Amino acid sequence: MFGFARWRRRRILRQASLDEATWLRVANRFSFFQRLDAAERTRLRELVILFLHGKQISGAGGLELDLEKLLSIAIQACIVVLNLGIEHYDGWVEIVVYPDEFMPRQEIRNQEGLIETDDMSYSGQAWLNGPVLLSWADVDSAEEADGVNVVIHEFAHKLDMLNGDANGFPPLHAGMSREAWSKDFTAAFEDLRRRVEAGEDTEIDPYATESPAEFFAVTSEAFFEIPDLVRTVYPEVYGQLAQFYRQDPATRDLPREWRLRRA
Repeated sequence: MFGFARWRRRRILRQASLDEATWLRVANRFSFFQRLDAAERTRLRELVILFLHGKQISGAGGLELDLEKLLSIAIQACIVVLNLGIEHYDGWVEIVVYPDEFMPRQEIRNQEGLIETDDMSYSGQAWLNGPVLLSWADVDSAEEADGVNVVIHEFAHKLDMLNGDANGFPPLHAGMSREAWSKDFTAAFEDLRRRVEAGEDTEIDPYATESPAEFFAVTSEAFFEIPDLVRTVYPEVYGQLAQFYRQDPATRDLPREWRLRRA
């Protein structure tokens, strides 16, 4: 990080006023926060401050966003870049939050080159070089820690888009093997698709079979919320995600009361 950027970051953090009681009340709702040690919690808090300073978050459809809602979104977004850096979210600023599922009515070009209107409803969307759209009802349900997390999902897409359209192949760090990533993710993707087509109940959300991009985003959700399960079902994918996110959440202790909630 260049000198000016470091100075600006320190200045933002120094001038920020984030009530500790409010911070802990919101952060403690998330199982992934419970797994963090003191240093990681401090780093996450700083990332949240920088995130809220740098992003424009607005409510749509009459939704009012108070501090706790903003913190909830920011905490979930920033756990993804805890050991990567807030600069991974550079290049765009807007987050729009709807009360519930929404219909963006995008115009998209199909394979034949014709323009169609997308009338589907969504709980979240991430646009290349553009905003993130979220459903508050789905954001708020993340406290269940069931491996479904719309914020982590959409921000995983944002990382995937750092080298173009989301395709399940984000820019890897030095020392990571593109061949190993492709091999491990392809094998798991094909296995999950086979199981879903066979009508099996799967540990990973079947939506992951929609495309390699969705498989990366869905397994990222599970990686942070139910890491032990991902490590058990698809250990190679877990290993790749641990390298990519530079985190190993399955090795972090989860407090007993949270383990009982999931038992």
